[in-house]
Amino acid sequence: MRVFVTGGTGLIGAAVVAELLGNGHTVLALARSDASAAAAEAAGAEPLPGALADLDVLRTGAARADGVIHLAFGHDFSSRDAVAKSVAEESAALAALGEELVGSGRPFVTVAGTPLVPGRASVETDPLLTDGPVGGRGLAVNAVLGLAPRGVRSTAVRLPRTVHNQGSGGFAGLLTDIARRTGMSGYAGDGTQRWPAVHALDAAVLIRLALEQARAGTSWHAVADEGDEVRDIAAVIGRRLGLPVASVPAETYGPLAQIFANDQPASSAHTRQVLGWEPKHPGLLADLENLRP
Repeated sequence: MRVFVTGGTGLIGAAVVAELLGNGHTVLALARSDASAAAAEAAGAEPLPGALADLDVLRTGAARADGVIHLAFGHDFSSRDAVAKSVAEESAALAALGEELVGSGRPFVTVAGTPLVPGRASVETDPLLTDGPVGGRGLAVNAVLGLAPRGVRSTAVRLPRTVHNQGSGGFAGLLTDIARRTGMSGYAGDGTQRWPAVHALDAAVLIRLALEQARAGTSWHAVADEGDEVRDIAAVIGRRLGLPVASVPAETYGPLAQIFANDQPASSAHTRQVLGWEPKHPGLLADLENLRP
């Protein structure tokens, strides 16, 4: 299958491209810069110059492919306005890609976050968050899934709060960045809130399986660790960086403050049973041992 991939040179995207190529697919990768194009070529993909905001380029990429995987997102969480801009850009991109695929029967895999369900681990049938700073992403993904009756084999792989590789990535990566900047490995509240996680290489396998097998309109959970307590995550970060560990105000995390403070475990039991997905790589706490001071 020839697959058009957005975000193909990021932490998750690079793993997805390698997974696709290693399983007999070819890849056309959106490349927003010369560096991204060079990285895509080095990985074995064909670069397509353009950014996520270039809707005509996105339509061209989708038209040239047998399937689409969307991973790109502007990860600027410095302010609510910056987050809103990234969400709006992604929503327009998803709409353009989806419309190009209508009536084709081709697969369209996008990503979302695992939802928060008070009192229990979320499951694949729980609805996505559609309000708050990133609620627009949920609305956009729901619109993609809504293309199923219009001849698109659309599916969503829900990623946990941390997708990691060699100690980098996701919310744990943000905690690490803040720790390096402030000299304190912090966590919100008492730190007993749980965050799910998955290794990027395991997430890439699930994204490929969704492309190849998933029925239209379905959602899947790329969750290996159902939920590590944030104070345990912060403790490993502090030890590896040689920094003190302590509770800090939730406001430390800016527009993501409430998300960082929430308990949000997630299950992938249904995903594993139906798609035969089984994570094989190190869990988050073990992977964080790769952090260097």
